[in-house]
Amino acid sequence: MDIRTLSLFQHLAHSLHFSRTANAMYVSPSTLSRAIQRLEEECGADLFIRNNRSVKLTAIGKQVLDFCDEFLMAWQELKQDIDQHNEALRGELTIFCSVTASISHLPSLLDGFRFQYPQVEIKLFTGDPGESEQWVLGQKSDLAFAIHTPHFPKELTFYELDRIPLVLATPSSMGIHSIKDISWKDTPMVLPESGPSKRIVQNWLQEHDIKPNIYANVGGNEAIASMVALGCGIGFIPKIVLQHSVISNKINMLEVPDIEPYRLGLTCLVKRAEEPAINAFLHQLPGNKEVYP
Repeated sequence: MDIRTLSLFQHLAHSLHFSRTANAMYVSPSTLSRAIQRLEEECGADLFIRNNRSVKLTAIGKQVLDFCDEFLMAWQELKQDIDQHNEALRGELTIFCSVTASISHLPSLLDGFRFQYPQVEIKLFTGDPGESEQWVLGQKSDLAFAIHTPHFPKELTFYELDRIPLVLATPSSMGIHSIKDISWKDTPMVLPESGPSKRIVQNWLQEHDIKPNIYANVGGNEAIASMVALGCGIGFIPKIVLQHSVISNKINMLEVPDIEPYRLGLTCLVKRAEEPAINAFLHQLPGNKEVYP
């Protein structure tokens, strides 16, 4: 039983004329007859009384017609709602994210959204994740991948996607395979000069009473990874950055179980969260997302 078969049955039940229904529904009389026969087989009963001069509904046929009229009317109302919803989701949706997030987390979200809302044009911008909040606050982007922090702007809402551990990256050439092997006084360290890592790394060093031997303060996790790979020093980097880095073979990753992870998620302006395209994108997020107003 399908929508097309029910539509053919409904028209025939009202017209009681095979040729008239076949012409009106743009099918051949034989196709119409086969569709009605299949429906009767599925129902397990005759729906029409046929002879050479007339077609009449049986008692069961009248019951099926009542069901068919209600079902097809409900289907048409649903289709109208869907069409109106899809009609609203046109235009552009601008997203800002880091290069790593554009590889690790964005594709699966875009696949589902573009399949459901193909008429929305996606514009993607990449950059330093530390800039995410300003991109949204300044309305240069509708959504942004961001790292939640204790001082996250109250104007933004945050939908958590993942928790990303930070690891201690060491140059393969140094031969360091454990944090216990590190002489913090003698080993140069590359520190983040800004962004979410700066606070996390500073807190961890203070908690462990470590005064780092600072080689350089640089911006961006990829820049820290590059300097570590060159042998300039050690540094804390989100694990996912190294997993997607082309220079990961030159770096050893040391797990640091007691360091605060990145809380990666999507953010948008609270006042814009109910806009159709933004709302549709947020509502297709997987898992049990936490929402921070």
